[in-house]
Amino acid sequence: MTLPDLSAAPPVTEVEQHGVERIPDAERNAKPLDLFRLTFGGANTFATAFLGSFPILFGLSFWQGLTATVLGLVVGAVILSPMALFGPRNGTNNAVSSSAHLGVHGRIVGSFLSLLTAITFFSISVWSSGDALVGAVDRMTGGTSSIPAYAVAYGVFAVLVLVVCIYGFRFMLLVNKIAVISASALFLLGIVAFGGSFDPGYAGSFADGTASPGFWAAFIGAALIVVANPISFGAFLGDWSRYIPARTPAIRCMGAAFFAQLATLLPFVFGLATASIIAAQAPEFFAGAPNYVGGLLAISPAWYFVPLVLLAVIGGMSTGTTALYGTGLDFSSIFPRLSRVQATVLIGVVSIGLIFLGRFAFDVVQSVSTFASLIITFTAPWMVVMLIGLATRRGWYDPEALQVFNRRQRGGRYWFDHGWNWRGLGAWLVAATLGLLFTNISGQFVGPLGNLVGGIDIGLPLSMTVAAALYLALLALFPEPDGVYGPAGPWLVRSTDRPIPPITSTA
Repeated sequence: MTLPDLSAAPPVTEVEQHGVERIPDAERNAKPLDLFRLTFGGANTFATAFLGSFPILFGLSFWQGLTATVLGLVVGAVILSPMALFGPRNGTNNAVSSSAHLGVHGRIVGSFLSLLTAITFFSISVWSSGDALVGAVDRMTGGTSSIPAYAVAYGVFAVLVLVVCIYGFRFMLLVNKIAVISASALFLLGIVAFGGSFDPGYAGSFADGTASPGFWAAFIGAALIVVANPISFGAFLGDWSRYIPARTPAIRCMGAAFFAQLATLLPFVFGLATASIIAAQAPEFFAGAPNYVGGLLAISPAWYFVPLVLLAVIGGMSTGTTALYGTGLDFSSIFPRLSRVQATVLIGVVSIGLIFLGRFAFDVVQSVSTFASLIITFTAPWMVVMLIGLATRRGWYDPEALQVFNRRQRGGRYWFDHGWNWRGLGAWLVAATLGLLFTNISGQFVGPLGNLVGGIDIGLPLSMTVAAALYLALLALFPEPDGVYGPAGPWLVRSTDRPIPPITSTA
């Protein structure tokens, strides 16, 4: 057997041609470190710092907020890390890999979840970075923000991101290699900028601590917001890990995803600490609709404005590229007649249009943030189905059978009932619906049952728990065919001798 030459990576300026078809072994030149850089780089931004401010916005003290943040990051990283295993095993993205558990047609659920998540986070990235850039420039020059200034900032960010994504994986990896180091250094420089005004004893709104009314709703809500950040990467890890050789030890791939999320403690704590300063010195920025960027600029020393501008540019590029790249890749998987480049250009242009409409015509920035939280409520049970499927299959997949939909074929191991596996689909749909009913995003969205648990948002943990229990129950009651399991057979569940239909062309 000839192993791939890991030193033979193509140049970054060569436009990537691969879509969701299986990456040939000889072209898998990436390493787990590359997965770390892409995952960490995509979250080492202002958008994550803004999420870090939420414990303060919810009334927690600095130390209470830090506890909620660390707890949320660890839990989220544990849930996310196994999602890095599908790419190396199957050489394709996670949406296509989901064919094994939802059916070759049912995998469109993962594709559309990825599509919506990517467009949403691309928009949030451009808006937050553009706002920070314009605000910092105004403070340095004494100017006043105007619609044309915001339009130029958004347009420049969006177009630069689109160009990087058109070139593809290698160019995106280069951008994130730079972003990981430079953005981390700029966040650490914040210690010098804000160290003199930071008070770790900031007490928050709960004078009696855990005995205060509403404390646990605020604490759990803050922790769940942090958990949602790693989960938002679940559908995309395969986009990047599919270039890692299949022989790479699983622990290294999982470790890359896990430690990338733990590393985001840097922007999270930056947001938490600076938010506590804003709450103490400039609370008007948190009255009504929170304006974290405006508050940050208000408390920043003048010399830190340039680093803030650099953070805005770097953050917008790294988050935007990781989001939009996955969008084009998934769209090309839904419509295989479009190449990856064509799909990326099409979705990029549509996304840029939505960014301008949402910011200037309908002012839906806050609504999009809520929409992102709701998408994650639907993505989490999908991830649970994938991970339980990975375990019951003992990590074994048939990469060729996963490509049936993309090749416009029929049959194969994952055909199930006319291309749909109602076991996985049913567990996901029931769990996602229950999660939506019990969601309580205070001040933004409250489901019909969202107030049943004292105002605590249990939508996300409930949807994941129900997905796990229901999927296992359905696999036990309605066994899948022997053919979907590898030579070692199923684990924890049983199978049936139902025959596997041959793969045939629909032409």
